[in-house]
Amino acid sequence: MDHVKKLIHCEAVYQMGLTGKGVGVAVLDTGLFPHRDFEDRISGFADMVNHRPGPYDDCGHGTHICGIIGGSGAASDGRYQGMAPGCSLTAVKVLDRRGNGSVTDVLAGISWVLEQRERLGIRIINISVGSGARKGMSEKSALVRGVDQAWDAGLVVVVAAGNNGPGRMTITTPGISRKVITVGCSDDDREVLVAGNRMVDYSGRGPTAACICKPDVVAPGCGVVSCAGDLSRYTIKSGTSMSTPIVSGAIALLLEKYPEMTNLDVKLKLMKSSRDIGLPKNQQGWGLLDVERLLEP
Repeated sequence: MDHVKKLIHCEAVYQMGLTGKGVGVAVLDTGLFPHRDFEDRISGFADMVNHRPGPYDDCGHGTHICGIIGGSGAASDGRYQGMAPGCSLTAVKVLDRRGNGSVTDVLAGISWVLEQRERLGIRIINISVGSGARKGMSEKSALVRGVDQAWDAGLVVVVAAGNNGPGRMTITTPGISRKVITVGCSDDDREVLVAGNRMVDYSGRGPTAACICKPDVVAPGCGVVSCAGDLSRYTIKSGTSMSTPIVSGAIALLLEKYPEMTNLDVKLKLMKSSRDIGLPKNQQGWGLLDVERLLEP
């Protein structure tokens, strides 16, 4: 994560003593392996796929995302530390071992988070999940209604733009929601391995079918090192799935500093603090996440 932190200007953040402590982040993905970097900060787990009781991850994708958000770096002497190493993590398994899932399971995961949010202190939902299918995937789709419900309940919902770019209208659902914070990849000009395929210029681009400019913000997503499905191991993954938890982790720092902020306050602060990197609006949105500026008064 060292290179990522330099790119998004957060070298000085940790001198403020901010770690995301007291902020709960729910990750809807493939689950969570209890890596050393999560220590005692796994506050909750729910399995909508296989209905197993304890934390596990039979794919590795969810564990990687949780590490980007809140890995402590304990197994790497701090080298591979997540954005908010003091936050609490709640993992909701909505995807199977191949990374596939159903709308029903994702919606069940969102409902579970809404039921448990007070008990677990959840302020943020990270969803690096998306469907590129056009049929039935409008703003009226069940997935969009689900994330909108979570947003309307006051949660900050952060969603991946998907890896179907570079064409227009390639934002995946539910990232097309005009309410949630949709995250694209700022460095997708680098050719990397994404889900087993060599890809470049893959980050989803707007506008949406409703002519809404998306994504909202971009963050690095190429070659991100994070936790693997082993107590002390790390692995490298790329894609907008990796960009999204960088933003979620930054928001955890923001909510630790300003706990009274609403999700609308968070979105406005992101909009005002992101850096224009000279890309088209429907590729970069407001611009590149800048954590130092985000945390300024």
